[in-house]
Amino acid sequence: MNALNGNIATISALTFGIQVFVTLIVIIDPPGVMPIFLSLVSKYPIEEQRRLAWKTASVSLLVIIVFALFGQFILDYLKISLPALQGAGGLLLLLVALDLLIGNERSPSNDSDVNVALVPLGTPLLAGPGAIVATIIFVKQATSETSGSALMMSALLIAIIVLHVFLGLVLAYSTGIIKIIKKSGVTLIARVAGLLLAAIAVQMIADSVRAFISA
Repeated sequence: MNALNGNIATISALTFGIQVFVTLIVIIDPPGVMPIFLSLVSKYPIEEQRRLAWKTASVSLLVIIVFALFGQFILDYLKISLPALQGAGGLLLLLVALDLLIGNERSPSNDSDVNVALVPLGTPLLAGPGAIVATIIFVKQATSETSGSALMMSALLIAIIVLHVFLGLVLAYSTGIIKIIKKSGVTLIARVAGLLLAAIAVQMIADSVRAFISA
């Protein structure tokens, strides 16, 4: 009987892990992130682009895990509401979108490498308000299980790690596109990415304002 219960708990944890992976991959939307990523890293050598791809995924992984473990405590302690977090993320993305739209070029440097991987790529583009909120909700679901909560939390963390390995691979291999489309193609991608990113940012801000009004 105990073995049967263990198998049921394992299947439940596996299902939960798959649900976490699928939900976060839909929220993060790698195909939508790719043009923005390419437009921001196109000025670097190919090896640097791939290094930035993995650094971006690592930053996102760190942010998501921190919020998975301490997210609700951090927000409660600082008295930050989720709509406020969403609005701040939207404003930050809007600034990046304006840079892409007007073609504001920056000369590459080690500091800019770090900044690009941290902001806006690692967060809030990958580890944005949507992914953070979803992670906090999944943590509540996992810890609310009277039995097998440790198994559910393990499934959650494994799903998050596998997701970011997948994201790192997607971004790293997407850099090969830059070789094909050349500088003119990158410029076009940057303008389109800027427009899409601006729309995402405005939507985040609008959702934040709507949440404050309805609160």
